[in-house]
Amino acid sequence: MSDRAPAGQFLDAAIDLLRRVRDEEADSIAAAGTLLADTVEQGGRLFAFGAGHSSLAAQDLVYRAGGLALMNLLAVPGVVGVDVMPAPLGSALERVDGLAAAVLDNSPLRAGDALLIISLSGRNALPVEMALHARALGVKVIGVTSVAYASETKSRHSSGTFLKDHCDLVLDSRIAVGDAELTHDKVPAPFAPASTVVTSALLQAVMATTATTLADRGIEPPLLRSGNVDGGHDWNARVMEQYGDRIFYRH
Repeated sequence: MSDRAPAGQFLDAAIDLLRRVRDEEADSIAAAGTLLADTVEQGGRLFAFGAGHSSLAAQDLVYRAGGLALMNLLAVPGVVGVDVMPAPLGSALERVDGLAAAVLDNSPLRAGDALLIISLSGRNALPVEMALHARALGVKVIGVTSVAYASETKSRHSSGTFLKDHCDLVLDSRIAVGDAELTHDKVPAPFAPASTVVTSALLQAVMATTATTLADRGIEPPLLRSGNVDGGHDWNARVMEQYGDRIFYRH
């Protein structure tokens, strides 16, 4: 570790990653935003899924001020967030074969919808099977992952494949294997993960692209406003009434 304060080092590392994503993923971000805009225009629904800490970026898209009202969370019991007790159970469930198919078969997803699958490693059975099964249902899949894991780790799915191998589009977060940006000669393990910061920013860039793409086509993007600004609740009520058949987090 250099002489610079660790806080500054971490922020610099996160900024460098964000710049890489901005410059190296620009085409993929544009394509993902267009795919979601196409889905909205054609009457499809939008869903996001992530397990463990990857769920944080998925949840940041749902019922979000300034975000698309049509983005729904595809929840898998026991793996959403880190409130599962005991915590290692969530990690174990990500490796269970057949769980993704059971979830999708009992979800509202249908042909013509779009699903964002967020998995940093993309190596576990759950995200791999989620992508496979969703595409078999006619759902468009956007994978958000670190492609580096596919060359530096082994898949935990029986096929030997990764999430990136079963998507219509892939967004690479450029996070290094291990998700730790800093080291210190007195600390025995690397530390300071940046995947949540980078993945959330990457996805919000996609949402911004979706909204502006719809607007450029003459379609008002179904955006939510903050409930803490005057008129926000009335605005959101109008959007939810107009798109109620495509919003599932109200029930």
